[in-house]
Amino acid sequence: MKNQVIQTKRVALYARVSTQDKGQDPETQLTQLREYASKRNFDVIGEFIDYASGTTQDRIQYKLMMAAAKKRKLDVVLVWRYDRFARSTQALVNAMKEFQSMGIDFISYQENIDTTTPTGELIFHVMASLAQFESSLISQRVKAGMARAKAQGKRISRPTISIDRQNEIFELQKSGLSMNKISKQLGIAYGTVYNYLSRSKDTV
Repeated sequence: MKNQVIQTKRVALYARVSTQDKGQDPETQLTQLREYASKRNFDVIGEFIDYASGTTQDRIQYKLMMAAAKKRKLDVVLVWRYDRFARSTQALVNAMKEFQSMGIDFISYQENIDTTTPTGELIFHVMASLAQFESSLISQRVKAGMARAKAQGKRISRPTISIDRQNEIFELQKSGLSMNKISKQLGIAYGTVYNYLSRSKDTV
């Protein structure tokens, strides 16, 4: 029997510190991530560090890491804690689904989420199910609230979203994402995405 060559996994380390929390040092996250990668015999292909809030448009290094992932330059994304990576459970699940479609694993050091293992894979599916359940509950509550308001003769309209969220929509469209994908990635209703993009065309 020929000896099988075990290929070393290429890992990208991602760290983020918030601009709102002064005095944070990404080295707190990176030191532990480097040690973990060394123990797993991972080949660190890059360290991506953002000094930004959780919104996507501020995170230049996040975008660079995702671009490297799409070019198949890495096998694993390693983060210190998942809230350093994603702004919500739904955003995390969406990113992990994208990684899964590319054959890339995801590891969150603090939560011990590791899709390279069967247990980590199970946790991911549980998280995805919970996120879907949460989304369904929110949708049901919104519909019930709208029906109640309509019955009471109140005007029903969608609340406006923040300027930051609007900018995220426009940035994702510029990157080539469809309205359906933008809706799923940001967790915003498709109709809302459509309306804002339509308005932007009208103002050009």
